[in-house]
Amino acid sequence: MGRAALGACAATLAALVVSGCGTVGLSEASEGDVVRGKELFVEGCAQCHVLADAGSPGVIGPNLDDAFSQARADGLGETTIQSVVRTQIAYPVEEPTTGLPGMPADIYTGDDAESVAAYVASVAGLPTAGGAPSSDDDGGTGTGTDTSPPDGEGQVDGAGVFAEAGCGSCHTFEAAGATGTIGPNLDESMPSKELAVERVTEGMGAMPSFADQLSPEQIAAVADYVAANAG
Repeated sequence: MGRAALGACAATLAALVVSGCGTVGLSEASEGDVVRGKELFVEGCAQCHVLADAGSPGVIGPNLDDAFSQARADGLGETTIQSVVRTQIAYPVEEPTTGLPGMPADIYTGDDAESVAAYVASVAGLPTAGGAPSSDDDGGTGTGTDTSPPDGEGQVDGAGVFAEAGCGSCHTFEAAGATGTIGPNLDESMPSKELAVERVTEGMGAMPSFADQLSPEQIAAVADYVAANAG
């Protein structure tokens, strides 16, 4: 591929994934802890972005596999992709024209931001190499959220569902130590169990439905947990 075409590809990719507000310089291949980056991505990014290796079903932000697969095919290197992602973290689109919630500023900084960028650059647009959970791992939900008790005994851990489904990446909820700013602050809105069940099951606005990812028992458990602890 010619240099001009590759440059156009990189420019198009940057326009799609980053806002163009600025840059933080080129990342070095040695920068960033990929293992730590995956942990941080699952905690703070998975509910907004699709990334096959993380098993994330996000529907708000760009699909990172789609965004980078063609760029890789066109010859864009991993270090360049890491720099693009790092810049997006530093200069997010906080008020997108789509009307959907934007990406919070400073969701990660410093070494944490570099680690997330390194992780995304190492897997985005590539065939999954075992990072995403299989149906055998999570009871068929495809999300890795399996907090159901064995053989139907006992009770589902609502706090565990909240954490593993990534609710804290979008919602502030003091009981869970969550500080997300995309969705409503649950301590302020204090939803009833019935409303929480409805929202988790059906979704609303930018919040997707979790009906295909969580069992009715898990939804009831997380709704109980939120209703009992909000505020």
